[in-house]
Amino acid sequence: MYKKFLLLILMATLSLQSKVITPSDVFAQTQIIEDHIEHLLNYYNIKFDRQKLKESSKVYIAVKPRDVWQKTYEIMVKINMLRVSHKLPAITPVNMTPVLNLNPDLVYEQTQRILTELKIFEYRSDIDTPRYYTQAFKGKIPSDVFNELGYISTILDKLNKSSLTPSYVFAENMRVLDDIGDILQALDIRDDTIPPKKNPKATPNDTFRIGLKILQKIRELQISVGISFVNFENFNKDSVTPSEVFTITQMILAELQTIKAFLGIKKVTIPASKYEDKTPVEVDQLMGWNLRKLMLIKSLIQ
Repeated sequence: MYKKFLLLILMATLSLQSKVITPSDVFAQTQIIEDHIEHLLNYYNIKFDRQKLKESSKVYIAVKPRDVWQKTYEIMVKINMLRVSHKLPAITPVNMTPVLNLNPDLVYEQTQRILTELKIFEYRSDIDTPRYYTQAFKGKIPSDVFNELGYISTILDKLNKSSLTPSYVFAENMRVLDDIGDILQALDIRDDTIPPKKNPKATPNDTFRIGLKILQKIRELQISVGISFVNFENFNKDSVTPSEVFTITQMILAELQTIKAFLGIKKVTIPASKYEDKTPVEVDQLMGWNLRKLMLIKSLIQ
């Protein structure tokens, strides 16, 4: 009887264990996502150079799963753009409670949400789509997945016949502003900053540089308390688009979540609001204000 009881406990314990999902598993899902979007490009007779776009979207950074997760958020935003352009209602992308160490399982979940949204779009648009099968991959790392998602984001721009505008980037920087405000409040730091003066000549390149400074400051704070960090120095680009400023804003959001988690902040980052007719100058000013606020933090140890 006692042995039978132990066996039941063991079986119950095993049943509660989650399936281990690796970056290779997530990479396999990105290939199916690519198949769906490339099929849509062909359906709409939109020309694209697969190899060239794959190469141009690569970055050479050892990112963490949290950064990969945030890249999936970017893709969901672009799928929203696709829906709206075809007279379908917009949906709110998923957000999550801050965690110190996000694992590939959660990125895998995002790929399934992306696939579901693509299948819904295909069904609503009455587009016949082949059945795509999952391939097996080995030895993939988060950076491999990140680069595949970068390619997916790029071909979504082709499909949408537009990229993310300064208004979208502004909305995401408002989310950064709110996150930093929560961190300052948790640290009991008085915030008397004001936005910097507008630079009428500001370009996406200028704003991108400010984004890199924010990431550098976040990294310093992470290192000071032993949080695993990412070196974004090689993220630098010679020519930057608003879409790439959007991406660096997403990396800022991803890295801020670790600081929120360290401080015990459980508040989920606010959803993006809708803004109209924002300019690169306004985005640059807001990004500069975020940097000013973040520079108020001297230590995460209270």
